[in-house]
Amino acid sequence: MNLASFDQLWVYLSGNPLLSLLATLMVFALAVRINRAVGGTPLLHPVTLAIAILITLLLLVDMDYATYFEGAQFIHFLLGPATVALAIPLYDHRQRVYRLLGPLLLACGAGVLTAVSTTLGLAMLLGADPKTLLSLAPRSVTSPIAMGIAEQIGGIPSLSAGLVLLTGSIGCALGPSILRLLRITDPAVQGFTMGLAAHGFGTAHAFARMGVVAGAFSGLAMGLSGLLTAFLLPLIIRLFGFG
Repeated sequence: MNLASFDQLWVYLSGNPLLSLLATLMVFALAVRINRAVGGTPLLHPVTLAIAILITLLLLVDMDYATYFEGAQFIHFLLGPATVALAIPLYDHRQRVYRLLGPLLLACGAGVLTAVSTTLGLAMLLGADPKTLLSLAPRSVTSPIAMGIAEQIGGIPSLSAGLVLLTGSIGCALGPSILRLLRITDPAVQGFTMGLAAHGFGTAHAFARMGVVAGAFSGLAMGLSGLLTAFLLPLIIRLFGFG
């Protein structure tokens, strides 16, 4: 194939939204293989690694995000059903959830208050502007909820989504080590902690590494933290003088 034919082929492929879908799936499969090759370390989480590879590819081929998202939106659509599907393992352990509902709600509320107040406090001390502060505030909940909250309170949804991914990556990297250091072995507590601290990343890690019980409670923490953040965050930002 000569250069002119290759250029024509690329023009055709780059205009096809399915190219983005194929690239996303192939890059994620590659990231999973790399992660397994290095022992499954959370420091090289497949999602984080896939994002870095995709950004590099988009820069190399000079493709803007809007064009890429035309194909990637098919995967983005599945985020909602995948989140709802977390209710299935949770339903299987509903009796235990009922028994622990009080402590779980208390822990979740404390986690949300701590995450938001420390984030805003540190960012204000470092001189962040108001729009950045409002984008940082919902970083500890899953991406769809964080983007919706950021839009409502005057932040930048895309920045919030990026910060959510960074938070999840750090939570997955540090969470298991902290749990081992504190000698926490109950899978329900482990999972709830991972879901509260690292939302979707933590839930995926809990299902993959800690078992179904941990995954179910991690999904519960992710949902509860999103719900409480949506209600509490507007009140908290008013206390910080942004209302």
